[in-house]
Amino acid sequence: MLKDITLGQYFPGNTVMHRLDPRTKLIMTLIYIVALFIVQSYISYALMAAVLIAGITVSKLKPGIIMKGLKPIIIVVIITAILNLFYSSGNVIAEFWIFKITDAGIRNAVFMVLRIIMLITGTLLLTYTTSPLDLTDGLEKLLNPLKKIKVPVHELSMMMSIALRFIPTLIEETDKIMSAQKARGADFDTGNLFQRARAMLPLLVPLFVSAFRRADDLAVAMESRCYHGGVGRTKMKQLKMKTRDIVTLALGALILAGTITLASLGL
Repeated sequence: MLKDITLGQYFPGNTVMHRLDPRTKLIMTLIYIVALFIVQSYISYALMAAVLIAGITVSKLKPGIIMKGLKPIIIVVIITAILNLFYSSGNVIAEFWIFKITDAGIRNAVFMVLRIIMLITGTLLLTYTTSPLDLTDGLEKLLNPLKKIKVPVHELSMMMSIALRFIPTLIEETDKIMSAQKARGADFDTGNLFQRARAMLPLLVPLFVSAFRRADDLAVAMESRCYHGGVGRTKMKQLKMKTRDIVTLALGALILAGTITLASLGL
């Protein structure tokens, strides 16, 4: 059910990954994403997969948690694989009706599926090991130079943090509404795709009402605590780069340089 979706959740821990500065994890995630879009061969993808597995191992996250986080994108992965498999030019390997499977299509389908899965997993690794507050502080620190051109950095960081925090809450609320509707005789599990989509419509109104109510409660709570944005605010926890952060960033630079080198060599 929806409770199995772990998108946006934070799993507390005391691993090296959890103790890294949030700015380090944000920069490493950005490096990883850039490197993923640079790689062009199986060797490069194997290198990125090794980096990802190392990160999961260090964070001590269970594989089941990662798989739950990938559940929402299964349909996207399947559609992407099919489109790349049948609509890529190259040497025809198999053909039936109007569909052709080419060697380039197989290669593109494999690469795109790997890229999407590894991209989502790398992003999940960031949210699973970083609390929303730390993520907000880290993002605000990284974007701090933009304040000179009047960009509302603190407000943007706060909105992102609240959005991430509310994903599990809305998923839980949706599951409760579905359970209540089922108790009244609603059926969400039978019928074709369009019938199931139509059956989901009664969920939208109570879900939106609940979301707006929570947003209003949050706004009242922030105003009651005299929240007025980032002007003049101090932080209880100051972010400081440590040796492990410097080493991690150096490894990230090496990984990025390695992927660029492999791409330039066609590997």
